[in-house]
Amino acid sequence: MSARAAPYDPLRHPMKILIVEDERKTSAYLKRGLEENGFVADVADNGEDGAHLAQTRLYDLIILDVLLPGRDGWSIVADLRRREIVTPVLFLTARDAVGDRVKGLELGADDYLVKPFAFSELMARIRSILRRGPARQSPVLKVADLELDLHRHRAVRAGQPLDLTPKEFQLLSLLLRRSGEVLSRTLIAEQVWDINFDSDSNVVEVHMRRLRSKVDDPFDCKLIHTVRGVGYVLEQRA
Repeated sequence: MSARAAPYDPLRHPMKILIVEDERKTSAYLKRGLEENGFVADVADNGEDGAHLAQTRLYDLIILDVLLPGRDGWSIVADLRRREIVTPVLFLTARDAVGDRVKGLELGADDYLVKPFAFSELMARIRSILRRGPARQSPVLKVADLELDLHRHRAVRAGQPLDLTPKEFQLLSLLLRRSGEVLSRTLIAEQVWDINFDSDSNVVEVHMRRLRSKVDDPFDCKLIHTVRGVGYVLEQRA
């Protein structure tokens, strides 16, 4: 069974999909097929890693199994919706009972496909979900007078648009999603640059300085704070 289908033609940038699947043959097959169709695909092989990626990185779609090591797919999608993260979720699982399908959709999934599956059908469902994307109201992350619209890829502070690079937008999104939490340089480097932190590298500091020049420098109230010896936190302080 070939993973090929008619190439997807994303608007402006490649769509990014997270695959949370513990069966390595299946995840490799999905990743190859999606990348052949113009998507960018990340893979997590357990529930904990999948939940972490889904909460801290920006994806256009999540393909999620139900039975996973560490944490099941039910709890992952329920937690995402509780956090008001509305990234579309497609359950891809061997659980084919009607009750399981109903449960998945009621928890907040957008679609449910049973294994074994035809890749052409999976692609059709993915396209259908993504076509609905513009009508979905993605959450606007907000702290004080800073707002980040994940769907429209816009950042605004005190009503003024912020001209951010893609990396700056991703960095600010991570800080906002986890506002009030001190994030280490290691975690930031892993999440934003997909690199293991090198103590000799100042990539995090350089980008944080540039981000602050746009988010904080023009305004009296500073939101991005350095915690010496630890990392950074975004929060409103008295």
